[in-house]
Parts: sequence; structure tokens; C-alpha cells
Amino acid sequence: MRAQFVLSEIGVGLRRNLTMTFAVVVSVALSLALFGGSLLMRDQVSTMKGYWYDKVNVSIFLCNKADAEQDPKCAKGAVTNEQKDRILTDLKKMPVVDTVQHETADQAYKHYKEQFGDSPLSSSLTPDQMQESYRIKLKDPEKYQVVATAFSGRDGVQSVEDQKGVLDNLFELLNGMNWAALAVMALMLVVALMLIVNTVRVSAFSRRRETGIMRLVGASSFYIQMPFILEAAVAGLIGGGLACGFLLLGRYFIIDHGLQLSEKLNLINFIGWDAVLAKLPLVLAIGLLMPALAAFFALRKYLKV
Repeated sequence: MRAQFVLSEIGVGLRRNLTMTFAVVVSVALSLALFGGSLLMRDQVSTMKGYWYDKVNVSIFLCNKADAEQDPKCAKGAVTNEQKDRILTDLKKMPVVDTVQHETADQAYKHYKEQFGDSPLSSSLTPDQMQESYRIKLKDPEKYQVVATAFSGRDGVQSVEDQKGVLDNLFELLNGMNWAALAVMALMLVVALMLIVNTVRVSAFSRRRETGIMRLVGASSFYIQMPFILEAAVAGLIGGGLACGFLLLGRYFIIDHGLQLSEKLNLINFIGWDAVLAKLPLVLAIGLLMPALAAFFALRKYLKV
């Protein structure tokens, strides 16, 4: 096979169908950028789960005098010292418990003032209205139900709350956004494949005279198809390269010079550059192979010897 002939045919095909080639490049770039972004979003959610699940606590809130008057769960009155000691002893005996921290009403009031001091409600609260609690760190955050079952409904216990439940709602939202991005990516991928097939067919039709001569002189189907397949592969590779550029720019501007500089998000453990760079070869490989395979199957009916 003469490489010079194949390369010249690729250039001719790309120039003849410049508008459609541009559409293929853009659609491939956008679909693969969404694909790579979805993979990175999945990595980010996994990283956040590993980071935050290790820090979540289970909180056992104890009844105070205000609860005894208003909450049916505390109908037997505010928690006593004997009940607190029994709860603490039982917690320390549980194999799923790692550490236990007791927060007094005064400490809870101080923490509330630090976090919500600007709230209009904070001026009307007093320390005796705050609840004492035990903050429990579990060895396995998935074992929350063991603690909840053991202490819910006990005398002196107002409620047992798991911070992991709040995080699960956040992660479900992020996963939903990820699935939405994948759905848009699939739609863009279908559009890209349709454009590739149409571009290849138009290119084959515009060069039907040359391919007819090649058939007459005995050229093989693969030799005839090769310029068209490589045209699609080159367009897809350019699109894949643009998608990689979008991912790199997104990491640089959105995370490095956006989210990481926000004081409200400085506790989030964002994915690093290594995670982005690891996805680039996959994006490029898909950008190269997907159009080439689409062109190969689209040409089988049109360029048989």
C-alpha cells in the first residue's frame, strides 16, 4: 500500500467535506468531554465519600427540661446522671464504636453561637435550651443502625441521628447529575456517529469515479476503504484532543481557580491532576477508534469489490 496515496486521499476527503468534518469534530469533542467529565465526577464522588464517611458521627441527643414538656419521647423527664452513665458505659462496650465524645449543653450553646451567631434565633436561645449529646465515631460508618437500634426509645434519649444520612442525600444528588451528564453524552454520541456515517458516505459518493477505477485494477476492499476510515479517525482524534483540552481547562479554571479558592468549599477533598491525566488516553482512544469503526461498517455496503 502506498502511504503517500492514502495520505493524499485523506487530505482531499477532509477538504471536500470541510463543513461536515467540522461538525464531526465538534460533536465528538463535546460528547467525549461529557464522557470524561462523567468519569471524573464519579471519581470525585468516590473521593468525597471516602473523605467524609471517615469523619461522620452518630449523635445521641439527650432529653432536657424543655423536651420533657414538649416531646412525647421525653415524657419521663429530662435525662438523669444515672441514665447518662449507663448510656456511656453501653456505648464503650459496643465493638462498632471507635470513640465517644460528650457534649454538654453549654458546649452545644457555644458551638451554636460560633456557627449561627448571626441568626435572629440565636439571641433568644439560652444554654439550658440546648441538648446534651454523645458524639460517636464508628469504626464502620455503615453500622449506624446498630447504635440506633440499641439506644432509640431509651429513657433520657430524645433522638439518634446519623450524619451519614445527610451526606447520602448529597451524594445521591451528585450521582443524579452524573447520570444526566451521561444521558446527554449518549445523545451527543449518537449525533456524532450519524454525522460520521453521513460524512463518510458523502465522501465515498464524491469519489465514486476513483473508487470504481480502483475496483477495475483489482484493488482490495480494505485498500479502497482505508482513506475513508482514516479520514474519520483523524476527525475523531482531533475531537478527542479538543475534549482532552476541555477537561484540562475545566480542572484548571473550575477547581484550581474556582472551587478551591472558595472559603465555603475548602473542606472538600477535590480530585487531583493525576485523576484527570489518567482519563486522557481513554478519551483519545475512543475518539480515534469510534469514528474509524463507524466508517468501516458504513462503507461495507458501498465499497465491496
